Amino acid sequence: MYAIQVQLKKLADTEKLGRLLGQSAAPGDVICLDGDLGAGKTTLTQAIARGLGVPEDCYVTSPSFAILHQYEGRLPMYHMDFYRLHDGADALDLGFDEYFYLDGVTVIEWSKRAETILPRERLSLLFRLHDGMQRTVTITATGAFVERLLRLEREFAG
Repeated sequence: MYAIQVQLKKLADTEKLGRLLGQSAAPGDVICLDGDLGAGKTTLTQAIARGLGVPEDCYVTSPSFAILHQYEGRLPMYHMDFYRLHDGADALDLGFDEYFYLDGVTVIEWSKRAETILPRERLSLLFRLHDGMQRTVTITATGAFVERLLRLEREFAG
């Protein structure tokens, strides 16, 4: 396991991080987003979509009520929002765990609500709001994600 902290001082920082995540994504990746309400999880997901090549005219929205939206790009992006779920059993009942093993990239907002069903190898981002609009994001990587996080850390800093 490897973890870094990133400061997102402005919207452009969030967009840069998301694009880098999308550009480096591989089939079967699971990216988990948790943290404060309004901290930028959906904004980051929109930028991941752009990094994956989802067209600019395709508006990426939070699937708070639908729970799942799918977008086509270089790889399909399965955007899930578990805010309205109780636990992992709810996600299993809906079959969402099957998406983790497809050839796309799964991005899950509020993933901790179903942590028991998440794959062990994943990229997890924990958002914390402070000082108005500034955010601190702790990014934790396991397995094959560690090497990519090291590269991302260098690219984001540059």
